[in-house]
Amino acid sequence: MSVDIDRAIRKAIKNGKVYLGSKKTLKALRGKEAKMVIVASNCPRNILEQIENSDVPVYRYEGTNIDLGAACGKPFSVLTLAVVDPGDSEILQIQ
Repeated sequence: MSVDIDRAIRKAIKNGKVYLGSKKTLKALRGKEAKMVIVASNCPRNILEQIENSDVPVYRYEGTNIDLGAACGKPFSVLTLAVVDPGDSEILQIQ
C-alpha cells in the first residue's frame, strides 16, 4: 500500500501528537516518546547522527526543511518532526 507522505503528516499533526523541530525531536527521543522521526533532506549531519543513533525508525523526507514545513501546513521551516501519537493517520506505515 502506498501512503501519501504529505497527507499522512498533516493528518498526524491534526489528530495525533507530533513534535516539530530538532530540539523537541531529540527530547522526545531521549524520553522514549517518539515512535518515528521524519527529517528533511538538508538536515545537518550532527543532528542526523543523534537521531539515527536511536532505536526509532527514521524517514528521510525528499524535500528541504522549507518543503517539510509546507507539508506540515506551517508558515515556517521544519527540519525534523517526531511522531509521538499517529492518531488515525497511516504515517507509521511509510518507509
